Amino acid sequence: MGDIVYIDQEDGKKRVMNNAKLYARLLTKFRDETGIDPIFAALDAGNYEEAQGLAHTVKGITANLSIKELNLRIQELEARIKAKDVGNEAIEAVKTAFAETMKRIDKVIEENA
Repeated sequence: MGDIVYIDQEDGKKRVMNNAKLYARLLTKFRDETGIDPIFAALDAGNYEEAQGLAHTVKGITANLSIKELNLRIQELEARIKAKDVGNEAIEAVKTAFAETMKRIDKVIEENA
C-alpha cells in the first residue's frame, strides 16, 4: 500500500487554474472555518440527518481542495451515518485524518502563498 496522501497540492492547484495564491487562501479558509466537531455533536444528539448533511458538506469541501485522506474518511463516515451504523473506528479515522491534515495544511499554505 502506498503512502497516505493528505493534501494533493498539484491536483488542488489544477482545480483553481494553477493559481497557487488562491489555493493557499482556500486552504486557509478551510483551516479557519471548517471543523468536524459539529458532526460528532449531531451524532451524540442522535440527529443522523444533520450529521449526514454536515459530513456531506465537509466531503465536498475536501474533494474540491484535494484533501485526499480526510475526504476518504469522511466519505466512509457519511455512508455509516446514512446506514445509522457509526462505530468508534469510523469516528476515530476521521479525527485522526483531520488532525494530521491540520498539521500539514500550514506548510502547504506557506509553500503556495
